[in-house]
Amino acid sequence: MELIKTIIDFILHIDKNLAVIIHDYQGWTYLILFAIIFAETGFVVTPFLPGDSLLFAAGALIAGGNTGLDIYFMALILIIAAFAGNTLNYFLGNYLGVKVFKAENKVLKLDYYLQTQSFFNKHGGKAVIFSRFVPIIRTIAPFVAGVGKMPFGRYSLYNIIGGASWIIIFLFAGKFFGEIPFFKNHFPLVSLAIILISVIPAVYAAVKARKSSKTA
Repeated sequence: MELIKTIIDFILHIDKNLAVIIHDYQGWTYLILFAIIFAETGFVVTPFLPGDSLLFAAGALIAGGNTGLDIYFMALILIIAAFAGNTLNYFLGNYLGVKVFKAENKVLKLDYYLQTQSFFNKHGGKAVIFSRFVPIIRTIAPFVAGVGKMPFGRYSLYNIIGGASWIIIFLFAGKFFGEIPFFKNHFPLVSLAIILISVIPAVYAAVKARKSSKTA
């Protein structure tokens, strides 16, 4: 419970927490953010790590100046992290299969797998791209692609397109809006709004799937 509170606090005040990281570790911030993005996309057990809000906050802080960080180099580093993380997740799914998801498991919930599988059934390979913008599904999708034995070459194409789009959109959106006083002064609300907007598709899909199963 304490871990969940810490994670929520970190995400809601991610601008301040990230500012501390940048101040304390300076150039090592590139590696720290690489590790977070890699883990968030690379390990099926870490869907709780910040993604969208972290990218937005990084862009906003870099826009504010005095960080010593270059946004273009940051984008390159994080695109590599996103691609590498999803690739690892794909191979884990390919090797482990669907058996790791259990109805009683609080982290690898069977519902997560079923929702993501439904997402794939609806969007096909493009789900790899679309899933980048949906928390939880973003982490489960590459695993499911591996379980489903999607051809690696085809998967990799969707992976790089989705990963690059996700990083560039949120990082540079943070840079653009981070220069606006309202967003600077209300960052916890902005972070919460980003999270809520991001999870709406997943919640809608879950409700729809549940209604369909009841009807069936």
